[in-house]
Amino acid sequence: MNAKLTAALLILAAVLANVGFTALGSIFNYPDVLDEPAGKVLASFSANEGAVSGWFAVLALSAGLLAPVAIGVGRLSASRAMRIAVPIGIAAAAVQVIGLLRWPILVPGYASDGDTASFATANDVLGTTIGETFGYLLTGAWTLLVLVALGRRYAGRWFQLLGGAAATLVLVGVLSPLDLPVVDSANFIGYVLWSVWLIAFGVAVLVRERRPAKWTAVTA
Repeated sequence: MNAKLTAALLILAAVLANVGFTALGSIFNYPDVLDEPAGKVLASFSANEGAVSGWFAVLALSAGLLAPVAIGVGRLSASRAMRIAVPIGIAAAAVQVIGLLRWPILVPGYASDGDTASFATANDVLGTTIGETFGYLLTGAWTLLVLVALGRRYAGRWFQLLGGAAATLVLVGVLSPLDLPVVDSANFIGYVLWSVWLIAFGVAVLVRERRPAKWTAVTA
């Protein structure tokens, strides 16, 4: 995978995530709707089933892009930290895709049958545990490993600080099942910052690609 494609995927993943999340917030009141009783969530889903399913598919696509992104970014450094980061990034993509695809694949059936028990179980297992908790943990870990591998010289101190802050706040989301105050807000801010970092990362890759030295791998 070349540098330009890696940069494009970094930016595309961030854009799709924000567009999808914004759309779901508008038509489905997501994620606040998940605080409602299961029956009410399924009723809201049925009211806009096609659109909601479609936008969750967009979110799943955005999450899935982290797999090729991890592979492409892995070529930026030959360090041990980056070698560890690649499979962690792929795993982060996989667990989030699994969690998100329950909406277009499983939830239509639950909504049609009024099966609130199965819906709740899928939310707990595929959503909260696999998609969210493991997703937060692996995404934060991948980001921190990439920052360690590339070092401050790759794109400057601001790149390290932005990525580090984003990763830390994303990792805070692991505590979300405990219903601690400000955890969800901190996690949301973390993902906003992470999206900005992904776009900045993509731009940084393009800038380095255009330099005379081209895409020289960084060793840390």
